[in-house]
Amino acid sequence: MTRLTAILPCNDLDASEAFYNRLGFFQEEASKNEHDGYRMLSDGRGGDIHLTDAVEGWLIKGQNPFGLYLYTKDVDAFAARFPGEILEKTGPTHKPWGMYEFALSDPDETLVRIGWPSRLMA
Repeated sequence: MTRLTAILPCNDLDASEAFYNRLGFFQEEASKNEHDGYRMLSDGRGGDIHLTDAVEGWLIKGQNPFGLYLYTKDVDAFAARFPGEILEKTGPTHKPWGMYEFALSDPDETLVRIGWPSRLMA
């Protein structure tokens, strides 16, 4: 089995963890004894994200180069968890590149897109 997990630098681990909790990612009991500056989150279905304290100067307001994409059939349900926070004020839409998606910013302005292929939408 092969898996890829993002390790995301954060200025405030608590704020970032709270944001990713809203996306369904939580610390497993076994990982709660991790180092203070590192947290391992999982959605329990194979999705993982690791949060780590950012090195000074990595995350500059308005210049965060990081982005994540969460693939889920439940795009509208996820959008409902973030009223008023969706970057496109219209909410999820079908994009020219074939995805039904919307975008958010996490506490450090990491772009988080949430979507599913338009052709697979019911």
